[in-house]
Amino acid sequence: MTELTHNTDNSTALTVAAMLERGEQLFEAEQLYFGHGTTNAWDEAVYLLSSVLNLPPDADRSLLTQPLTPQQQSDVQALYQRRVTERIPAPYLTGIAWFCDLPFVVDERVIIPRSPVAELIFSGFRPWCEYEPSHVLDLCTGSGCIGIACTYAFVQAQVVLSDISGEALAIANMNIAKHEVADRVRALESDLFDSLGGQRFDLIVSNPPYVDANDLAEMPSEYQHEPELALASGKDGLDFTRRLLREAADYLTESGVLVVEVGNSSVALEAAFPNVPFIWLEFSEGDAGVFVLTRNELLEHQESFS
Repeated sequence: MTELTHNTDNSTALTVAAMLERGEQLFEAEQLYFGHGTTNAWDEAVYLLSSVLNLPPDADRSLLTQPLTPQQQSDVQALYQRRVTERIPAPYLTGIAWFCDLPFVVDERVIIPRSPVAELIFSGFRPWCEYEPSHVLDLCTGSGCIGIACTYAFVQAQVVLSDISGEALAIANMNIAKHEVADRVRALESDLFDSLGGQRFDLIVSNPPYVDANDLAEMPSEYQHEPELALASGKDGLDFTRRLLREAADYLTESGVLVVEVGNSSVALEAAFPNVPFIWLEFSEGDAGVFVLTRNELLEHQESFS
């Protein structure tokens, strides 16, 4: 395994650029998997170094020539080495993940935010939400990133963050406090809709477990650090989604909309329900397996889901 050599001589201090190049070369040599906020070795090195230097995601490129102190060099190198030795995704090493340009607390109790739903939040879910929703449910919330980001898009909305995992909700509550949105957001432990009573929502958005058994068994090492409860959903990846489709209409308002990410299980979903008019959304980076259904469409095809 490739190792970094520590440099503590002030006269030959590494610059930010040189340290990033070392990280990039190390990560490429070790053939790491990227997919938890970055897509390549350079960006992964930037992510980890930025955490040590407390830099924002849009830090000015002039910082590349800045020399690092011996302590900074040591701290960055330690993160780089853990990344390759333990195959821990970068956001777990730093404790922060970025979603919708917002920072969220994360650890191994929740999956790392990376949903394409962020693009929908930036657009206010238009044209699917004709009016700004006043009540939003983030189902299978994990860190709370989707629901909390919705409070920035819909400044009057009341938001419920729901998850079956009490451990995940502990992180969600940290993020509620971090973003100071406790007046509009509450976290609720619930197995799907079981604890939601008679509440109805204008928008239900969900990034549920949708990984099928074969994909789960073949996932790169980095994914082994994420909670299986948030990933696995039966043989075809649709165990949770089937329940969701059966029950969602009862929790939507008359003009309510359901938005669900199912990733590459979209093929299995279309095969299971060929008569359902799923609207598959397109994103700037291509197809991402996110569908939209209205309450009326859910009701119309309710028998198909039973």
